[in-house]
Amino acid sequence: MRRSLLSSLRAHMGRLVAACLAIVLGVGFGTLALTAHSSASHGIDETVGAQYKGVDAYVYPDRESITPATVAKVKALPQVAEVVPTATAYMEASFPGLVRPVSLPIDALHPTTQISSPGTTSGKLPTATNEIALPNRLAAKHHLTLGQSLRITSYNNKSWTVKIVGLIDDKSAFGQGAAVATPAMVKIFEPDGYIQGVKIAGKPGTDPQALADSVQAVLPNGVQAFTGKGWIEHEVKNYTNGIDVLGGVFGMFAVIALFVACLVIGNTFTIVIAQRTREMALLRCVGASRRQVFSSVLAEATVVGVIASAIGVVFGVALSALALALSREFDWGMPPVSLHLDLLSIFLPLLLGTIATIAAAVVPARRATKVAPLAALRPDVAPAAASKRGVFRLVLGFLLLAGGGALLGLAATEHQVIVGVAGGVISFLGVLAIGTLLVPALIKVLGALPARAGVPSRIAVANAVRNPKRTAATTAALLIGVTLISLTCVGIASVRKTFDVSMDGQYPVDLTVMTYNEKMPASAAEQLKAIKGITQVVPVHKMVVKSKGEEYSVTGIDQATAGTVIHNPALVDKLKSGTALVDYSTLHRLQLKEGSKVTIVSGKNKLTVTLQLGLGLDPFNVTSTDLAKLAPTAPIAGYWLASDPKADGSKVIEEVSQSLPSVKELDVSGGLAKRSSYTKIFDVLLAVGIGLLGVSVLIALVGVGNTLSLSVLERTRENALLRAMGLTRRQLRSMLAIESLLMALVAAGLGIALGLAYGWTGTSALMGGQTIDGKVQYAVPVGLLVAIAAIAAVAGLLASVLPARRAAKVAPAGALATE
Repeated sequence: MRRSLLSSLRAHMGRLVAACLAIVLGVGFGTLALTAHSSASHGIDETVGAQYKGVDAYVYPDRESITPATVAKVKALPQVAEVVPTATAYMEASFPGLVRPVSLPIDALHPTTQISSPGTTSGKLPTATNEIALPNRLAAKHHLTLGQSLRITSYNNKSWTVKIVGLIDDKSAFGQGAAVATPAMVKIFEPDGYIQGVKIAGKPGTDPQALADSVQAVLPNGVQAFTGKGWIEHEVKNYTNGIDVLGGVFGMFAVIALFVACLVIGNTFTIVIAQRTREMALLRCVGASRRQVFSSVLAEATVVGVIASAIGVVFGVALSALALALSREFDWGMPPVSLHLDLLSIFLPLLLGTIATIAAAVVPARRATKVAPLAALRPDVAPAAASKRGVFRLVLGFLLLAGGGALLGLAATEHQVIVGVAGGVISFLGVLAIGTLLVPALIKVLGALPARAGVPSRIAVANAVRNPKRTAATTAALLIGVTLISLTCVGIASVRKTFDVSMDGQYPVDLTVMTYNEKMPASAAEQLKAIKGITQVVPVHKMVVKSKGEEYSVTGIDQATAGTVIHNPALVDKLKSGTALVDYSTLHRLQLKEGSKVTIVSGKNKLTVTLQLGLGLDPFNVTSTDLAKLAPTAPIAGYWLASDPKADGSKVIEEVSQSLPSVKELDVSGGLAKRSSYTKIFDVLLAVGIGLLGVSVLIALVGVGNTLSLSVLERTRENALLRAMGLTRRQLRSMLAIESLLMALVAAGLGIALGLAYGWTGTSALMGGQTIDGKVQYAVPVGLLVAIAAIAAVAGLLASVLPARRAAKVAPAGALATE
């Protein structure tokens, strides 16, 4: 059998190429996920460990603060060699070219011999109270060099001028690193600053655990001592929680890709074994037992699985190295990560790929052994969908579909995500189970129009539905990929729309620009409108009134232009003459409720208004016409701004914060920052989800091409007969292209429909309990869904190119002569 196995592999390797490619893609993707995760985790281990090099113990204020007295007790311990308390002053720095200062954390730098200190790329570390060292990237951003002076301001408006004496190496820092100054200078900057932790180095030969225990004995309750290694593990866990979650997500997509690969592999082995029925029957006739035939198929699958999985591991490692190299070219606020390989990321994908290949070949192998030798020598008949097994499968499929649909409805109404996932899986299994009935029926419906175009189209439709089981199995892999991509697009679009509506309720204005005790310049509106990304600028007037010893700021905005900057239409409708929009705290201070009437008095002027709830606006808002009745000369105190949804929110905020140079203090607030950050998250999730699931679609299309290739071999005599009857090579290629296109379009259409249903129910289950009013907004990303269908159609056509060329090259006479 060993000789038979080797000769079989040599003879049929061409037919197994597609299965090998599916394994390579699935295993390569799994390797990429595991390698990227292990590299990121290892990189963080090294980065955090470098910050605490030489630290044998660390004191952390868990529930109580660390006092200087506590630090003195730690210093007094006989095992302690060095003690470095960590403290940070949170200041503002006036960088050249900026209108207003920006925040800058400054760490206290203690001289040490055992505990590591920050390294410098140029210059030196500060030693005097008028010196400072800046992170290298921050200095480069603001074009600062050694020897320049920098103005530092505290929260209580005290200022100091310091000299830049060094640039800190921050290549391994997370985000923007902190500047450093002497402990005396940090104390001057922030006299009331607190100690954030204490680094401790023990004397030579001191056991870190014994040192930590001794330190813990002199610490008050609520202050905890770690070993240096223990604290590094604690910090690494804080950073890697997100990476572990991301690793789980990558792993889930890798499992999906491997599952789709299993479908392709199973379908491939089914067809290959069906084509080799006569060959296996001859083996049975010459003495091979069922067990030997079964073992030979599994051995063949094992060889294919091991070789393809090994290639996939190499492919995945190469992709990981390329991705990490590209990540180092962009500033994402993360330290550079180098490739790190471990046994798990290498051998687990190899093992899973091999096992998956063997598992996918088990059913075809068992089917091959059940055919009697003499019966197998007769021509094979295509399996009928109306067999007892087929009827049972259809009944089971409809039951699963109904049960899963009920669970999806329950999840949407009761907002239960786990129930929704279970319903989605069960209902999708039902769709796969009835695929032998559903897919051919849809192909017939979809193929009705092209079937009128000529003989090749009619033959293509007939070929596509000739073997319902094979057609359903072929489209199943593509159906999974398209469904998941559509679900991701619809789900993220619906969650984003729900989030946008919720944000409109909580933060109806993108940005508010206000001054205190200053006048806005006459050209303020023009200056703000000139900022890239700002679309609307509406002035607001303010006045202050007193009632029962309390002051209330009343904001007036033009009713005609309010709708251009207020995103919540309900608030715009409420804002009319005789109405005041107030927040909850103002209602509480006035001891009134919504619908109450109040009279505002300003000198001799009076105004009676009805209170309505206006969340997200200023505490007390009226129309500018009503405000003019109280204070005709009320000044413009600020502006409400609307921004372009496509603009970079962080850049818009930064430019607005640095605008209006004649104003000393400018308060910029609003929902743009939060909206922009979540929008970026949604965009990244959508891009990552589509990219990752695209791998499964690629594997599925390999399966479509593989099925067509094997069906071409199966139908060699039939195609030759068609050629002999007058079918041209071009018509033959068109026939196969239409057959592939029909399968791809049916999988795409059905997958998009399922994606819409799953995306909407998933959004309701996930977001229904998160919104204030419990309402969920459903979205249909038409452009993305059309693109998915178009890509599936084009890919289906491309999958037919090689099989069609192979079929067209066969000479009719030669093909008709084959057995």
